[in-house]
Amino acid sequence: MLVLYGLGTTIGAGIYALIGELSGIAGYLAPASFLVASVMAALTAMSFAEMSGRYPRCAGAALYVKEGLASERLSLVVGLLVICAGLVSSAAIVNGFIGYLNEFIQLERSTAIISVCLAIGIIAAWGVAESVSIAAFITVVEIGGLLLVIAVSHSGLAELPDRWHQLVPRGDIASWGSIYAGSLLAFYAFIGFEDMVEMAEETRGVKRTLPTAIMLTLGITTILYMAVMVTAVFAMPPEVMAGSEAPLARIYEHYTGSNAYIISVIGLFALINGALIQLIMASRVLYGLSSRRLLPAMFGIVNAKTRTPLVATIFATAAILILALTGRLATLAEATSLIMLCVFALVNLSLLRVKRLEPSPQGLIVFPVWIPLGGFAVSIGFVAMKLIDLFS
Repeated sequence: MLVLYGLGTTIGAGIYALIGELSGIAGYLAPASFLVASVMAALTAMSFAEMSGRYPRCAGAALYVKEGLASERLSLVVGLLVICAGLVSSAAIVNGFIGYLNEFIQLERSTAIISVCLAIGIIAAWGVAESVSIAAFITVVEIGGLLLVIAVSHSGLAELPDRWHQLVPRGDIASWGSIYAGSLLAFYAFIGFEDMVEMAEETRGVKRTLPTAIMLTLGITTILYMAVMVTAVFAMPPEVMAGSEAPLARIYEHYTGSNAYIISVIGLFALINGALIQLIMASRVLYGLSSRRLLPAMFGIVNAKTRTPLVATIFATAAILILALTGRLATLAEATSLIMLCVFALVNLSLLRVKRLEPSPQGLIVFPVWIPLGGFAVSIGFVAMKLIDLFS
């Protein structure tokens, strides 16, 4: 069940919306970008896995930084970064949702964005209990959509032995530059595994179950993403795929010759669910920081009937609306990746200090010290390179 929850928080918006954008950036090297992104994610996922065993409580990254670096101020910074990531990610997902919505109805972009943001805001303010019972079902539907695309595109995967050389970088600077740019965007599709630690207090045998589930989730996600990305670049030229607002629908149509309404419907479910989850997460973190008196008290106001943090939800919805109207999918996704890479760098640094103080606790899954060291180096390195690109 924990793996299913993890797949639900990870699979969705990234793969359903970003294939086209990634194809435009990395071309035939897009699968290599996904592979690099999976390694980036794996290093930090292992750090989260170990930290979840050492501190099997909710609060995730903010808790780990507080325990590892002994700083309430840094813990607050991490909490704010997580909120920002949730808001930016939700705005990115809303933009991706519009692409699939256009498969059924053509709406002016701003009108569609306002409508979607208001809808998810109302649902979030109404309460989350109503949606819990269908969360697992939506996850199965999302995974089913990916498996359906892979199944109908088996002829594309069959071309792999003859065309594998197109997926391998030539060794020149331009090729590796494309992989680097693509991996930062592809990394967005792996974000979500860190949310699994919020289930620590509801997990049996948490010190071993949660770390194992995190690694299984990442492994399954990587296999699915790589298979879909390979079929995507073999289905049509990357520059054609880049122009599609509903890339998985185009792949389905290419291999079947049939209308892709079923994929578009699944895409809508995956995207709206992802946007809603990020909104709920951001509003709850705002509420949590307010209850700890680290943010203004107004964010702690709770609706007496639904018990939802009403002011925090309204604020988060308004922020998502502004970001969705002013940003674009690729830009917002990259911003989310950068924010989370900063958070991941701090979590890896925290684990390094924790390991120095208590290197080998009994009964826990413990990774070598080079895992958090590598996770920190990769996370901070990608952030530094991106900042250099922006200001050079």
